[in-house]
Amino acid sequence: MIASFFWLACTIAVYLLSKKLYRLYPKIYLTPLIVTPVLLIAAILLFKVPYSSYEGGAGLLSDLVGPATIALAVTLYKHVSEMKRNAGAILVSVCLGAVAAIVTTVSLSRLFGLSTSIVDSLAPRSATTPIAMSISSRIGGLPTITAVATLVTGVMSMIMGPLVVKAFRIRSPLARGVLFGTSSHSSGVSKALEYDDATGSIAAIAMMVTAFVTLFATPWVTSWFL
Repeated sequence: MIASFFWLACTIAVYLLSKKLYRLYPKIYLTPLIVTPVLLIAAILLFKVPYSSYEGGAGLLSDLVGPATIALAVTLYKHVSEMKRNAGAILVSVCLGAVAAIVTTVSLSRLFGLSTSIVDSLAPRSATTPIAMSISSRIGGLPTITAVATLVTGVMSMIMGPLVVKAFRIRSPLARGVLFGTSSHSSGVSKALEYDDATGSIAAIAMMVTAFVTLFATPWVTSWFL
């Protein structure tokens, strides 16, 4: 029990320190989403800590995902009028982006000769982790691989997203929000909030719509490529 709470405290401390470091030096490779897991995994491997001991304490943080997601409603409420005006554009853009992510993932996986179970595991990677894992298990994928693929997708999108925004000089909160919310789920929302509240709000909506589209479109797309 003591060890479990130690790792809970350690996880929180590492995250807060990495967040402070990121504020001082806002480099993408110093983002807490990258630094925190790398340091914790290194510590767990170094001290040969059983995963069950770590999960027994730090796993409590998973229970906060729901309240944290609901808390986004405050930001959404502040920009609800803007989102109503652009509802059509948001819906069409996100739906097309979500389907494109599934199609490209499945087609490239097939092109490289990956097994059906791996293809099914990778297909829903653009949705939030719980939904992606649920979809994966329903269509015959491996949820553990899906979880890793979803994390990698989020990290890569956080790295590539700002480069795309800068290269194409994307100034619109609408465009930036759809970009991050559709491509990198909760990681994208976190990155979008670094621009402004409006971008973060639209990213949150895009993330939710992407989850629903992925839920319904993934089984159809994967079966079509069989």
